[in-house]
Amino acid sequence: MQVVNWLPRTELPFAAPSRPELLEIPEPVVVAPVVPAVVAETPVAPVAKPVERVKIEVPRPSLASTRTGAKPVEEAEEAPVVVKAPIVPPPRFALQLLRAGRCLLLVELPTGEPFQTRDPAYLLLKDMLRAAGLPDSPQIVGEPVRWPLLVRGTMDQGPEAARDFVQGFLSVRMEETPCACLWLIGLPAVRFAGEADAEAFNRELQIEGLGPAWAVPGLELLMEEPQRKADVWQAMRRLMARWKESNE
Repeated sequence: MQVVNWLPRTELPFAAPSRPELLEIPEPVVVAPVVPAVVAETPVAPVAKPVERVKIEVPRPSLASTRTGAKPVEEAEEAPVVVKAPIVPPPRFALQLLRAGRCLLLVELPTGEPFQTRDPAYLLLKDMLRAAGLPDSPQIVGEPVRWPLLVRGTMDQGPEAARDFVQGFLSVRMEETPCACLWLIGLPAVRFAGEADAEAFNRELQIEGLGPAWAVPGLELLMEEPQRKADVWQAMRRLMARWKESNE
């Protein structure tokens, strides 16, 4: 708090006479606000764009239309889309041709290698031959038929090529030594020699150019599913007369 005026209670000696106007409080000065003058904006007239003239193009006759006998251009027909057949991988199998009496046996090799005397599949085959009244020591005819023939190359090695090769191989062997019945043991033998599938097991087939054949399940399948042996035995009894008459 500041002291504005100081008045003594007693008169001081040698003091100047007091002036009452000093005790009056001056009125505050009110300053009038300054209002800025509003400047009126002069409207700007828009600039008119010049009107553009519309150009009319007159088509000119082409040289082709002025020529006599001109033919209209025909739209090219869309070329038909050629759908390529999916590439089928070549089948893989190994077959061995054997002879027992007057029967030829085209047998699927379960391991892909020739039979050994102690192989369970070969022992089962010997049992089947004894039950059929045939020699139980079959003779090997030629090398195993393995497919595909080539690992690389452009030669067709699809299912149809495999069928033609197997049937051609059998045809040559049967011309050398005829047989009374051809045993097709295993699905690859039935499929590529007899042109049939697994539904033909235990049935007799008539193959053009090869004669009668008997479709038999594979040796590996018979060992895995022994209940199939009963159907094989029943089918064998129906066909046994073919090779027994030949043996006699």
